[in-house]
Amino acid sequence: MRFVTDTGGTFTDLVVEGDDGHVRMFKASTTPDDPIRGVLDVLQVAADAYGLDRAEMLRKGDLFIHGTTRAINAIITNTVAKTALLTTWGNSEVLVLREGGRIEPFNFTVPYPKPYIPRALTFEVPERVLFDGSVDVPLDEAAVLEIIEKLKADKVEAVAVSLLWSVVNPAHELRVGELLAEHMPGVPFTLSHQVNPILREYRRTSAAAIDASLKPLMTAYMETLESRLRDAGFGGRVLVLTSQGGVLDAADVAKQPIHSINSGPSMAPVAGRYFALRDTASSDAIVADTGGTTYDVSLIRGGTIPWARETWIGQPFRGHMTGFPSIDVKSVGAGGGSIASVDEGGLLSVGPRSAGSVPGPVCYGNGGTEPTVTDAALVLGYLNPENFLGGAITLDLAAAKRAIEEKIAKPLGLSVEEAAASILDVVTENMVQAIDDITVAQGFDPAQAVLVGGGGAAGFNSVLIARRLGCRKLIMPQVGAALSAGGGLISELTNNFRVIAATRTDRFDFDLARNAIAELNRKASTFIDSTGEQAIETKVTFSFEGHYPSQVWDIEVPLDADRLSTAEDVAAIEEAFHQVHEKLFAVRDNGSPVEIVGWRVDIAIKIRSGEIGQMQNIASNDSATTRRCYFRETGTADVPLVSFAAMSEHQKVAGPAIVESPFTTIVVFPGSVASRAESGSVVIDILGENA
Repeated sequence: MRFVTDTGGTFTDLVVEGDDGHVRMFKASTTPDDPIRGVLDVLQVAADAYGLDRAEMLRKGDLFIHGTTRAINAIITNTVAKTALLTTWGNSEVLVLREGGRIEPFNFTVPYPKPYIPRALTFEVPERVLFDGSVDVPLDEAAVLEIIEKLKADKVEAVAVSLLWSVVNPAHELRVGELLAEHMPGVPFTLSHQVNPILREYRRTSAAAIDASLKPLMTAYMETLESRLRDAGFGGRVLVLTSQGGVLDAADVAKQPIHSINSGPSMAPVAGRYFALRDTASSDAIVADTGGTTYDVSLIRGGTIPWARETWIGQPFRGHMTGFPSIDVKSVGAGGGSIASVDEGGLLSVGPRSAGSVPGPVCYGNGGTEPTVTDAALVLGYLNPENFLGGAITLDLAAAKRAIEEKIAKPLGLSVEEAAASILDVVTENMVQAIDDITVAQGFDPAQAVLVGGGGAAGFNSVLIARRLGCRKLIMPQVGAALSAGGGLISELTNNFRVIAATRTDRFDFDLARNAIAELNRKASTFIDSTGEQAIETKVTFSFEGHYPSQVWDIEVPLDADRLSTAEDVAAIEEAFHQVHEKLFAVRDNGSPVEIVGWRVDIAIKIRSGEIGQMQNIASNDSATTRRCYFRETGTADVPLVSFAAMSEHQKVAGPAIVESPFTTIVVFPGSVASRAESGSVVIDILGENA
C-alpha cells in the first residue's frame, strides 16, 4: 500500500493506493497546534474504513508521501528560528537593498519591506573572492571566531553564510562552515553556494537565509513525522512533496527545507496535466485547487508545467524572494472557508480572511460566527447537511441561514438565497481574476484550455468560473477533492543541480564546459545512487542559462550534453538559444553570440507506474433523488441529485443538477451537461447560460 497526505489549512487529505491499483480517499480536520496529529487522525479514519487496526494497515505500506504547509506557515507567521547572516565585509546591506521593483511605482505610502534577517544579526566577514575565483582578501579566521562568540551571546539558532563569488570559489564559505560546525555544534547553518548556486547576489543570499531559518523547525518536524509514523507501525519509506513538483526523502528535505515551501500545492498541476490529457486529450489546461483557505491556480501549456524563477513569499517586491525555482502556482485568499462581509459602504467582499479549520464555517457548529462560502453553498441547497464528508460531519443549516441573513442579506436588502448566491458570485470573480493573472496577463487565451477543478469546495462554482473564462470543458477528477495528494501518487523523485561556469559562444571554452558537465554528472550520479532500489525509470536532462551580450536576465535552454566537442556543437547551442528567445520574446538576434553563465542538470526518477487508479469509495450515502436548490436562472426548485459513483460512462446529466460524492459536491449549473469519463472523472460541457 502507498499513502499520500496533504496537510491543508482546513482539512488533511489522504489518498491510499492499494496493491491492486485502486485508490481510496479520506479527510480529517487539520490540527494546527500539531499537524502530525491530523495526519495520524486521517490514517485512523482510513484504517476504520478498511476494517483494520491502524498499525496493521500501516505495516502493509511501503511508501508514505507527505505534503505540508509547515514551512510556509512558519515564514508567514514569523515563527522561524532566530537566524544570523554572515556575508562579505562591505556587503552587509544585501538583504536590505534587495532588487529594484514596485507593484505600484508611484505609491510611496507602502513601507519598504524589512530584511528577512535583521541588520542587527548581519555580520561582515573580512574576506574577498573576485569574479574569476581568485582570492583578493584571504579569510580572516580570527574575525570569524569573534563573530561566532557574538552569535553565541545572541543565542542564535541558525546561521546563513553568503559570501561574494562563492559560486565560483567556495573555499571561504566552506571554511566558515567548518568553523561554525566546530564552535557551534548543534546549530544548523546553510552555505549559499550549496543551496542555490546562482550569480544573483540577493536571490542567493535570500535563499540561504530562508533555508537556514527553517532548519531547526523542519528538521524537528521531519524527524518527529518519521518517528511517530514508525511508532504507529509504518516501516516503509517517507517522502516529502517539494516545490519542484516531485518528492524527496524526508531526511533530504530536512537538510534543505527550502524545497518544502510550496510542498503540496505544487502537485495539483501534476495531477491536472494527467487528467487533462487522459480525459480530453488537451495539452493546455488551467488547474484550480480550491482549499478551505486559498485558491491555488496554475497553467499547463503544451503539456508543460511552467516554472517560476522569481518565487515570492507574499506580494512581489513587498515580500521575500526565495531565489529558488519552483512550479508556478499563484494563490489568492479564496476558498470554502473564506469569510463574507459587508463594509460600511455596503460593499460585499469575500476573503482573504478564512475561518480555517478552527473554528471553521458557521455550519460546522464549532463556534464560527461569520458566514463563509461553505455556509452559502449549504443555504443554496448545494450541500446535504446530513451527509457532509460521507456523514462524518452534520452541518447546521439554520445557523448558516441566520449568519447570512444577519451579516449579509439585511445590510444589502436581499433575500437569504440572493445573498448566498451573491457570496458565490463574488468569490467566483476573485478566482477568475487570479486565473486572468496567469493566462490573459501572459498572453494566453483561457478559452483555449480546459479547466481542471480540484479541492473539496471546487464543485460549488467551477462551472461559473469556466463560463466566465470561456472554457468549453471542465474536468472534476475522482480524486479532485484531494487533487494535490492525487498528484503525489504519480510524483517522481526529483532534484536539480547547478554549476556556474561562464563562457561565450564566439570564444567558447570547451574545457570549462566539459568540466561543468562532468561536475553535474557527478552530482546527478550521487543523487541517483542515493535514491534506493525503487527506481523504475531515470531521466536526466541538461540545460544552460545564458543571455545576449548586454542583457540583464538569463533564460534557460535545453542542452545536448553529449555534443560539446566541435564548432558545429557550439553553433547548435546558439541556434537553440535563438529559438527559445524568439519563443519567449518574439525576437531573435541571429548575428549575436550567446553569453553562457551557468549549467544545470535535472533528474527525475519514476518510482511508480505513473497511473492514478479508480476510486473505490465514492458512493454517496444519500438515497434522495432530488434536492431543493436555488439558482438565479430557476429560483428555488427541485433538481436531480446524481451519485458520482452511480454515473455511467456515457450518461448525460443536464443542469441544473447536483453530482455528489462523500467528499465533494459538483453543481451542474443550467446550460451545462455533465458526463462520466473512463478515468472516473466527471467532465462538464459548458454550453452557455441560455443553452
